[in-house]
Amino acid sequence: MNVTRGFTGRPRVDNPGLPPGQYDAGDDWPVLSAEVPPDLAPAEWTLRIDGLVDAPQTWTWEQAHRLPGSAYEGDIHCVTGWSKFGVRFAGVSLDVFLEAVRPQGRATHAVAYSHTGYTTSLPLADLTGGRAWIAFTHAGRPLDPEHGGPARLLVPHLYFWKSAKWIAGLRLLDHDEPGFWEQNGYHTRGNPWQEQRYAGD
Repeated sequence: MNVTRGFTGRPRVDNPGLPPGQYDAGDDWPVLSAEVPPDLAPAEWTLRIDGLVDAPQTWTWEQAHRLPGSAYEGDIHCVTGWSKFGVRFAGVSLDVFLEAVRPQGRATHAVAYSHTGYTTSLPLADLTGGRAWIAFTHAGRPLDPEHGGPARLLVPHLYFWKSAKWIAGLRLLDHDEPGFWEQNGYHTRGNPWQEQRYAGD
């Protein structure tokens, strides 16, 4: 299993790992969501990647778990101001899924969507190169439903609203298509180190 250390940003005098405007949440992991957690059993979960790809594909829970495993160890940052250090998520690198569907050269963005209907948009470059995962566990335990279980997208170098809970799929596009929070005033990318919280930041 591969383990990727957390990305680091511009240094801070008080805490080099804390982006501007953030505080250390310690052992807390606040539950923040635009939706009620769905009653979604692992056996009912699927992930589909389509759009500008050569080989659209859908994976079941069992099929996804047969793929090579990977883990992330590092930090996560929420747009509401908290940061959590030393987290460990395990699952499958999104690169593995994307390699199977073969993105077309004109694909530049993706819309991630949840089993609840939630959406968020991301540049494809933020989802490749070992920077994103489909996560099944946190701290060695299955993800709780309130934290996105049975599976969530994990894009830890961006604000955590980009890491869509209850991930159902990705649709690759040749343009940016704003998701739920992006349509409601949030930044299109969400880089914590540049405090890209809201449109215009």
